[in-house]
Amino acid sequence: MCKIIAIANQKGGVGKTTTTSNLGIGLAKQRKKVLLIDADAQGSLTASLGFTEPDSLEVTLATIMGNLISDEEIEPGEGILHHEEGIDLMPGNIELSGLEVSLVNVMSRETVLRSYIEIVRENYDYILIDCMPSLGMITINAFASADSILIPVQAAYLPVKGLQQLIKTVGKVKRQINPKLEIEGILLTMVDSRTNYAKDISSMLKEAYGSRVRIFANVIPISVRAAEISAEGISIYKHDPKGKVASAYDSLTKEVLADGQ
Repeated sequence: MCKIIAIANQKGGVGKTTTTSNLGIGLAKQRKKVLLIDADAQGSLTASLGFTEPDSLEVTLATIMGNLISDEEIEPGEGILHHEEGIDLMPGNIELSGLEVSLVNVMSRETVLRSYIEIVRENYDYILIDCMPSLGMITINAFASADSILIPVQAAYLPVKGLQQLIKTVGKVKRQINPKLEIEGILLTMVDSRTNYAKDISSMLKEAYGSRVRIFANVIPISVRAAEISAEGISIYKHDPKGKVASAYDSLTKEVLADGQ
């Protein structure tokens, strides 16, 4: 059984990409077969894994989805890149922006990504989708494909307020397109544990959503080292294996694995 998790928040800069890559590599370290899908036109996930020129790649998610829209055959391994830390990547780039616009006129436009995932899912235990910081058509495609959604939230007041819209959209997709969709949990990121502020945000989250949505026990601490890794093309496990961020992602991986049992 393959579990598909979309990592989403319509606000940027909350640690979506870092969470996707480190959770993915964390799962691979636990001997899981993992595919990461970069569904963000900025191509940040692709670049952060060391493929530094996403826009020059010949085959990306936009190519594959474009082929599906035109009813062309796709090979399961087509366009997939391999990363030295044991994960596979379906890269994304700026072409996704153009695809988003053209999807509006496509039949079954919400399920194009799902058709792709059906082709590759039997090769993997986990597929993680790094979503755009918007609730546009590509993100809806990710929600329509996913079993669950993991929501990274920066430990600050405003991003927490913005969750309402995201949770509403998830509910709508669940009712209309993908009845099996659940929220995996809310993950607090960029937490400065030395301040009471982070504790206040955490209790605010629990008060507002804790009865309906799981809030992960593990939080991701703020760290300069975590910010450095995107320039190096490696995960936090390689960059700073003994650090607190690697430890936090390791614990998060175990929490996610426990759900899949």
